[in-house]
Amino acid sequence: MKTTVAISTVLSIAMMAFVSSAGAVDVHLCKEDMARLCPGVPPGKGRILKCMKEHENEVSIGCAKELKKLKG
Repeated sequence: MKTTVAISTVLSIAMMAFVSSAGAVDVHLCKEDMARLCPGVPPGKGRILKCMKEHENEVSIGCAKELKKLKG
């Protein structure tokens, strides 16, 4: 149970960092992809966004659409 809570807390923090760096992107569509593709990436300084973009060919369709919005 403690591990589940810790993972949930880390994901919540990561989501907040992703939201602040991503702006108007619906990051909830990327939550599972972030957990799968970028575990252990510390939030802040755009690290999560960078990780997600490095794995853009591996993300779900919904997340890929949201990441594409960031490319402008």
